[in-house]
Amino acid sequence: MTLLAHDRYCDEIAYQVALLRSVVTSGADLSGTVPTCPDWSLEDLVRHTGGALRWVEFIVRTRAEEEVPEERVPGLAGPGTRGDAAVLDAWLAESGEQVVAALREAGPDTKVWSWAGILNSGFWARRMTHEITVHRADATLAAGLPYEVAPDVAADAIDEWLQIVEFVQRTAPHDAARELRGPGRSIHLHATGTGPNLNAEWLIELTEDGVAWRRGHEKATVALRGPLTPVLLAFYRRLPLDAPELEVLGERELLEFWLERATFG
Repeated sequence: MTLLAHDRYCDEIAYQVALLRSVVTSGADLSGTVPTCPDWSLEDLVRHTGGALRWVEFIVRTRAEEEVPEERVPGLAGPGTRGDAAVLDAWLAESGEQVVAALREAGPDTKVWSWAGILNSGFWARRMTHEITVHRADATLAAGLPYEVAPDVAADAIDEWLQIVEFVQRTAPHDAARELRGPGRSIHLHATGTGPNLNAEWLIELTEDGVAWRRGHEKATVALRGPLTPVLLAFYRRLPLDAPELEVLGERELLEFWLERATFG
């Protein structure tokens, strides 16, 4: 498992911001409910995403050594006017420009606070890449627009989420984490059509000591198979398992069990 280059993450954040902006200005109903985040409207989702970018920009730019309260971050809540796509778009554009500039200036190795024990700016470049990539899926699903992700980004998003699950199990065990423990159960993710160089397959083992995972093609208790983007979206609970692009082979109940309990963190 190899991380993408820092500049690649920065480029992707800028690209994903541009794609999310195109949803904002597409004429989609900003007050409409986001099906995959039903507590939010489309505007709420955009404000959350832009606010997260501004929060990270502040952490990286100030070289924060501890968690930063949101109220300290200028402009985090977004524009005062709601329902104005042009104003929201301009704020989101500025949010993206600011965080990308801060991350590029810092490079990957600058020491800053993070919640996951990886105390450098590279953590935040990767985290924000996948934060906005997945929330753009929420936005495009709400707007009824097509969605696709570059294969290297999609595969890295699955890697990162598995690392987050591992981290939560090690550091913040709770009922959902403990329920994932146990011998002899495994999940295989098999992305089709990506070519051998990407190695877009994963084996996730639910062991007595916690979750373990690795890339590769191996037999498992249950397998989720399909093109990489639908596999990514299903893994993040943005696409149902019975979507026509996907195939579940083996004990579907185990995969459902995982998806219900591995969304903490």
